[in-house]
Amino acid sequence: METTTKSPRFSVIVPVYNRIDEVSELMESLQAQTSKDFEIIVVEDGSTSPCGAIVEAYPDVDSHYYYKENEGRSIARNYGMERARGEWLIFFDSDCVIPPRYFEILGRELDANPQLDCFGGPDSAHPSFSPTQKAINYAMTSLLTTGGIRGGKVSMEKFVPRTFNMGFRRSVYNRVGGFREMFSEDIDMSTRIREAGFEIGLVRPAFVYHKRRVDFAKFFRQVHVFGMSRITLRLLYPGSLKLVHTLPALAVVAGIVLVALGILLSPWWLLPIGIYLAAIFITALALTRSLRIALLAVPASVIQIAGYGTGFLRAWFTKIILRRGRDINQEIEMRRGK
Repeated sequence: METTTKSPRFSVIVPVYNRIDEVSELMESLQAQTSKDFEIIVVEDGSTSPCGAIVEAYPDVDSHYYYKENEGRSIARNYGMERARGEWLIFFDSDCVIPPRYFEILGRELDANPQLDCFGGPDSAHPSFSPTQKAINYAMTSLLTTGGIRGGKVSMEKFVPRTFNMGFRRSVYNRVGGFREMFSEDIDMSTRIREAGFEIGLVRPAFVYHKRRVDFAKFFRQVHVFGMSRITLRLLYPGSLKLVHTLPALAVVAGIVLVALGILLSPWWLLPIGIYLAAIFITALALTRSLRIALLAVPASVIQIAGYGTGFLRAWFTKIILRRGRDINQEIEMRRGK
């Protein structure tokens, strides 16, 4: 590994758990950067298949590998921040591939916007991704799903950086502290940063390629947890739950009602669902120019809405209505700073 005495501008922090193949692609993309004013801190969170040899295989970047016992990705990120030397702390997921001009572009954008204390960037699908991955990427970024609240050009709520492509100044870390070990920890962190008075913004040109889940079953489990975590955030921040966050749950309920009416009364009740699915197919086809990806985008979008919506409803019923669940007291205590 290459080491330097001069502190880099950026410290890239990547938590890893049994992702050897992903780390190899990420490291390759970081080694290919046109601007090298960064260090890489890979924190292995108790993996049974460590990636230290992979990190060391890329000597042309300033990289640092740490292995620790398994405690969760937030604790791993905090571990990395404690050892970082850069002015800016940058976070990628291990399943990201970074375009070669990312840090060149990011440095230019931050110089042009010195008021920013925290930023997030969008994600995209690399041409090498599988059709299923590209369909999932469409579902996660489209305004016809919940993609409208994830940091695109048009957003239905305030922009919230996500840890697949996020960064903030060291001064933010010194004031706000590290990530909490919870689902949607990046939303929680962004909320705390905003409440502390720091400036948050979208740096749209600084995008990453994000692989996300490679099959629909894993994708459903992921978005189901996202839906549940929205209730956790509501308990932490009572005013944070907006109408837009309830839309997937309302869509699930409406879909069940329409299907029931279509079966019991008339197929015409299924027309709204058909129109919605047709809109997904048409927009996906126009965006990707691929019939196969457009066809896959339909079930991917249904899974995205259904997974998030059912997770939201499940957590709402157990934590809000029944007021039970292992995190209810912890969430309130976290909010109070205990």
